[in-house]
Amino acid sequence: MEFLTNGPVDPGVILPFLVAVVLIEFTPGPNMGWLALLSVSQGRTAGLSAVAGITLGLTLWMLAAAFGLTEIVLKWPALYQAVRWAGVGFLLWLAWEAWRGEGDPAKPTQETEHRRRALFLRGLTANLLNPKAALFYIALLPGFIRPSHGPTLPQALALGAIHVVISLAVHSLIVVLAARAGGLIARSQGSGVRALMAGAMVLIAAWTAWETRL
Repeated sequence: MEFLTNGPVDPGVILPFLVAVVLIEFTPGPNMGWLALLSVSQGRTAGLSAVAGITLGLTLWMLAAAFGLTEIVLKWPALYQAVRWAGVGFLLWLAWEAWRGEGDPAKPTQETEHRRRALFLRGLTANLLNPKAALFYIALLPGFIRPSHGPTLPQALALGAIHVVISLAVHSLIVVLAARAGGLIARSQGSGVRALMAGAMVLIAAWTAWETRL
């Protein structure tokens, strides 16, 4: 509690910031959709490996914003559009991968160190190309920083760290719940699971392209 009242962040912005972050993290997005589908098809360990990569990607976005690097995106909107469409393209590639059958719940993927590393890197790539994360640090975070309260860098780092922790908790919860559902799906041996997963990823890609337009 002392950190909240005497820390680098204006205490008056903490509660609104927490509410904003929780609402954003529970809003359907590319990370949430991909993690759910991955965990349904390949289990909790696979999902958590991807969460680790996503969390690192989010941390890199946070550090870039704290040190002012995201201002480059504001100066060159074409750079944001490049990130945005690369992210959409990556989601479509994941949809194609699901359609081909990788991660079929009826054929569980054996967990190996190489596989976990690959999922970690996919999670990292997914979040570095996540326009939702870019918009958060470009447009939303600066609104909670109060230069009159003190240096802006500690404020940005503190608020960004709160966001990363909440994101990690939400994503981990999604993985655990989806992995449990995946066990039921695998036992049911229903037809068309791959098509449903691929279609869901296409819908997520379309939603991401629409919601992140400027």
